[in-house]
Amino acid sequence: MSDLANCPQCNSEYTYQDGTLLICPECGYEWSEESSADVADSSDEIRDANGNVLQDGDTVTVIKDLKVKGSSLVVKVGTKVKNIRLVGGDHDIDCKIDGIGAMKLKSQFVKKV
Repeated sequence: MSDLANCPQCNSEYTYQDGTLLICPECGYEWSEESSADVADSSDEIRDANGNVLQDGDTVTVIKDLKVKGSSLVVKVGTKVKNIRLVGGDHDIDCKIDGIGAMKLKSQFVKKV
């Protein structure tokens, strides 16, 4: 394959260069080569949809309607989630949502308040 860095957003290996930017054709994410070195160093950080670093105890807001798997419930846009806990894996936020209960969220669907 190529010697270009994988996409920091979705980890796709199919990135390509366009001028000074690297572009991921799968998720559409664009970044500069200089920032890819920074991303490699901070790969253990969990970031929200806007790129802000999340920490345990933060308050976040849901940015998209999310269907709750195995239920007819929906977490609506703008739902505020307090006191999050960060965990590894695909769903990297553990939280409790009022009216729904304990659940896991993906950091790409929240923004820090």
